Amino acid sequence: MSTDAFTVLAEPTRRRILDALRDADRSVGELVDGLGVSQPAVSKHLRVLREAGFVSCRTAARQRIYRLEPGPLRAVDGWLDPYRRLWTRHLDALQRHLDSQEQ
Repeated sequence: MSTDAFTVLAEPTRRRILDALRDADRSVGELVDGLGVSQPAVSKHLRVLREAGFVSCRTAARQRIYRLEPGPLRAVDGWLDPYRRLWTRHLDALQRHLDSQEQ
């Protein structure tokens, strides 16, 4: 599935799931408990995230354990990089202006 990364990330619950997976792999049950969202809703969002490559899944006993996959996030970061440089230039210019006002 070639879902646009920004379409996937536009959904707040999906971003919360990615945030929860940042620190550790988690089971569906742990995500449900931590997010306060129903199991069917979490499973639906995990499916979208998995199909878009943002997470992977492995089975441990009777649990599905989800892991954050950095590849799609690197692509988003790469797309944002020119804008980040633009913001940095503007912030640097603002800092120079404020510094000149202090003198």
